Amino acid sequence: MNKLDLPLADELATLAARMSPLMLSAETVTGALQVLTQLAQETIAGATGAGVSLMTDAGRRTSTAATSDVVMEADNLQYRLDEGPCLSARDERRTVRIDDIDLDARWPRWSEAVRPLHLHSALSTPLVNGDQVLGAVKVYSELPDAFDERSGRLLHGFAETAAVLLGNMATRDEVSDLSGDLRQALRARDSVQLAKGMLMQRDHLSEEQALDRIVDSARSSDRSLHGVAEEIISSSNGPAR
Repeated sequence: MNKLDLPLADELATLAARMSPLMLSAETVTGALQVLTQLAQETIAGATGAGVSLMTDAGRRTSTAATSDVVMEADNLQYRLDEGPCLSARDERRTVRIDDIDLDARWPRWSEAVRPLHLHSALSTPLVNGDQVLGAVKVYSELPDAFDERSGRLLHGFAETAAVLLGNMATRDEVSDLSGDLRQALRARDSVQLAKGMLMQRDHLSEEQALDRIVDSARSSDRSLHGVAEEIISSSNGPAR
């Protein structure tokens, strides 16, 4: 069975499990972005390139990663021209799909500028952690009609998990370079680490299993990792198994 045969919920669960260890092993946000871009390309069928960008509330990028120079140039043109699917996805907090860049009239200057890059399809979705928009993740294809509604739902699920993980990966040395949104997420990191340790000791879990339980509880209850962690710390009952 290939990944196209898997129910979407199962594929998203597998994706979340693949991303969770990043929270333990990645030393910097920049390093995490590099891993996530590759994972995004592998996750979305038909993608020939992927990128992840973190942005401030004013739209200024703080960190960017891409799987190729073509993706990086396509992204750079969006910021240079102040238009494009990635920016619209972030501003409108929704997934944006382009079936054929040559025929899409929504961002005429950007579409014309990327023509030499031979990209035809694009899919972008925001990185949202609670009420905070941290940036956007996007995939590109050299073929038209490469993505469909399922691709959009899968990328949205990818972005949800990535946003939670990125918000808790920031190292203290990077705080001055990060947006206010990521600084707030960084302050919650200690409580997550403490809650993870409590689960490991109480329920005899590995570090990865304890983190998975916190992430799963946050996703299922539509709460932040910080909120779930604080509940574990203040109560003898952690997330349901």
